[in-house]
Amino acid sequence: MAARPRTAETREATVPISEDVVVVGGGIAGASAALSAAETGASVRLVTYKKSTMRFASGLIDILGYTPDGDGPVADPYDALGELPDNHPYSIVGEDAVREAFAMFDEVAGDLYLGGHTDTNALLPTHGGTVKPTARYPKTARHGLASDDRDMLLVGFESLPDFDAPLAADHMGAAGVPFDVDGVTVEFPERFRADAKVTRFAKALDNDEKSVRRRLAKTVESHLDGAERVGFPALLGDVKNEEVRESLSEMLGVDVFEVPMGPPSLAGLRLEDALFDALDEAGVRISAGNPAVGYETDESGERITTVLVDQKGRETPYHAEQVVLATGGLVGKGIESSREAVEEPIFGCHIPHSEDRYDWFDLDAFGDHPFAKFGVVPDDELRPTDAEGNVEFANLRAAGGIVGGADFAAEKSGSGISLATGLVAGRNAGTEATQ
Repeated sequence: MAARPRTAETREATVPISEDVVVVGGGIAGASAALSAAETGASVRLVTYKKSTMRFASGLIDILGYTPDGDGPVADPYDALGELPDNHPYSIVGEDAVREAFAMFDEVAGDLYLGGHTDTNALLPTHGGTVKPTARYPKTARHGLASDDRDMLLVGFESLPDFDAPLAADHMGAAGVPFDVDGVTVEFPERFRADAKVTRFAKALDNDEKSVRRRLAKTVESHLDGAERVGFPALLGDVKNEEVRESLSEMLGVDVFEVPMGPPSLAGLRLEDALFDALDEAGVRISAGNPAVGYETDESGERITTVLVDQKGRETPYHAEQVVLATGGLVGKGIESSREAVEEPIFGCHIPHSEDRYDWFDLDAFGDHPFAKFGVVPDDELRPTDAEGNVEFANLRAAGGIVGGADFAAEKSGSGISLATGLVAGRNAGTEATQ
């Protein structure tokens, strides 16, 4: 879908909703932008269409795990920032902004997350058996650190094929972790359908009907074989996760931790709840469930005056002094591609790409894929620029996955870039709107 500029005369007249700053996108970047804009005293509205991509993420919050050249894991991500290319999002916002963004994250996350006591990356096991460098990690994962030399048992469930504990244990062992790690697959005490969501397991442990926790501990106990800590998939309770984890630990007599999982990720959902609670507390107005589909500009065409939101076929105008675009990249659908072109669908911002789509990827599956770095090219204020390097709109800024220049997945840098660019884009927008 191409971007659709409008004038007030081309749509049905509607009284616009007016804010100092409108943030389009409800992920980590959008939340960071909205929070930092609100701190300037600006009135802020966050517009989000689909459910946040946080539910698809592990819940681990990275700064930089690997360099763009593939070197790593990086021990101190801040040391590596100065070696990044000039067009990398971190190079544009600077180290101070990254530190400020993570200080803001630590305040929002509170005791849900650990890692803020050091600049050094922690190493956490994932559900695939890899060891991932990360800057912040859920408190419930703390006993799974790979720097801890205590022997480990990983536990999976027959009815949860997403986590193959024996295979994950083999992978960790092959990676050379400094402890023995075993894996076992057991039956969960309650029977669910084969396609049951992880929330069914979590709620069963929350409610503890029929002594589910004790029965699970009894099942696992016979497999300990000297292990001093036990890792379960990250489903140990929905709203009572720390209580569930502690009770299992007490029953087993060893430390229990959660292994970060893929979608749907309860750790990601818990983080989403914390961020949206912070947005409510900051007075950010949230409009959810309807997509932004176009915009209006002033007579010069240089400033966006209105973001148009489709509400059941009716375009509702959201007037804004400043706008932040935080809709994500290709995965988040903030960038759309066809066989002919790559587009930013709301404002029509320029996305550099080769005309030959065969140049968008590398023949090696694990190679350096150009599409992984697709995104807008921002100026030093994070305003998207056109093909000639001119600012697209004077009052539009970009944050998160929509910003090009970094391979988030390979670098393990996505959440950190979202936080840092969100902070800078939101703060600049809020400051300018209130001047």
